[in-house]
Amino acid sequence: MRSYGQFCSVARALDVIGDRWTLLIVRELLLRGACRYTDLKNGLPGIASNLLADRIRELEAAGLVVREEAPPPVATTLVRLTEAGAELDPVVRALSAWGIRLMAEPIGEDAFRTQWFTYPVEEFLRDRDPDGPAASIELRALGGTAVIEVAGGAVRVSQGPAAAADLILAGSAQLILGLLTGQLSAAAAAGRGLEISGDDQLLRRVLPDAAPDLAGTPGG
Repeated sequence: MRSYGQFCSVARALDVIGDRWTLLIVRELLLRGACRYTDLKNGLPGIASNLLADRIRELEAAGLVVREEAPPPVATTLVRLTEAGAELDPVVRALSAWGIRLMAEPIGEDAFRTQWFTYPVEEFLRDRDPDGPAASIELRALGGTAVIEVAGGAVRVSQGPAAAADLILAGSAQLILGLLTGQLSAAAAAGRGLEISGDDQLLRRVLPDAAPDLAGTPGG
């Protein structure tokens, strides 16, 4: 691990977490909790196995992750964040919020995983009708699914299909994120190919103020 050699808390922090891939490993462990090595690698497309192993060892040495044996029937080694590692959550959330401005470019060949919807959804969406009925929005992108659960004033994201989604957004991750972060109206996103099916009025309940132009959307 290289050091900046500066007596500064920012520099000292970057000595520990500033190497390539390190914060993305932390991101995956924050989003998914304790992970098997193979699951962690699947959430980090493009990383070499030996580099992932090196970064885990460095994080372990820095006291940010630990390895532990999972109980039966899993019977495998899991990697999880320590308390100090989990304290990086607001750092990763701040980077996610700042980075939304860089997401306007087409996704191209970039990889995408549906757990990456979590931070933008929790940053930008709000339940504007906390007394309303619980509802769910299923997100479908690149063969994966995630679910936005809206209930009691809270908005949360889980992985996998919804049992009975009230609204489904299906299309490219770029269009879904554009809609959810207020960069595209529902009409504009639908016009570019986003499929919106179900109760599209649910968008009014959760979207940022600038986004919910529902005129001309399917079912609107």
